[in-house]
Amino acid sequence: MAKREKSSYVIKSVANALDLLEEFSGDVRELGVTELSRRLRLHKNNVFRLLATLEQRGYIEQNKETENYRLGLKSLELGQTFLRQIGLVRQTRPILEELVKKCNENANLGVIRQNSVVVLDVVETEQSVRVASRIGWRLPVYCSAMGKAQIAFKSESEIERIISWDEMKKFTENTITGREKFHQHLKEIREKGYAVDNEEYEPGVKCVGVPIWDYTKNVVAGISVSGPAFRLINEILEKEIIPRVIEAGREISKRLGYET
Repeated sequence: MAKREKSSYVIKSVANALDLLEEFSGDVRELGVTELSRRLRLHKNNVFRLLATLEQRGYIEQNKETENYRLGLKSLELGQTFLRQIGLVRQTRPILEELVKKCNENANLGVIRQNSVVVLDVVETEQSVRVASRIGWRLPVYCSAMGKAQIAFKSESEIERIISWDEMKKFTENTITGREKFHQHLKEIREKGYAVDNEEYEPGVKCVGVPIWDYTKNVVAGISVSGPAFRLINEILEKEIIPRVIEAGREISKRLGYET
């Protein structure tokens, strides 16, 4: 008996659901039923039923204000699982461990998802006084070292999609807010190659972050070293922390196939 081609086993409704999810890519943030119907060439009723199913399972969520749809947290969780499986965490972990030995402060790995940085991995220092951090935490992109280090190398359209200018909360007196001031700050980060959270998110905490690049020459993650501000004085940052974080970022990027 001849084997059937796998394409003959395709379930059309499942394929349509996956096609719908794939429309939320690149710079696309939200889509409505009409637009999805046009793109997928499906009847609006069919699109609505697909959305309802995906929303019930957490892969899609509806913006109650615009009534448009966007990716849900389940999609994020699935993406995080994929990242772990393809080896981002595995490739990064030994370098973070080495970074902690050299800096004697916490080292972190995170990725931008929607308008937050999701912490994927943390290696803690053994010092009794250290910064609290855990896997799964979500940090604001605009006032975290890992977030700023990544978004500084994004396109203008991506920056506009990620940052909600009217919702930039001033967590401390050092938090940088406002479109013009923040864009100037991102320019400085691009020139230096690293970002500093100078007690911008939490008083008494400083961080240094750098972007992680992969073989496609895109920024896919960020790493940081974080510690109490009283230990991370400017002299220590400049002579010890920043050079080591930059070196670690280059090594991880190299492991992911990035070539300058």
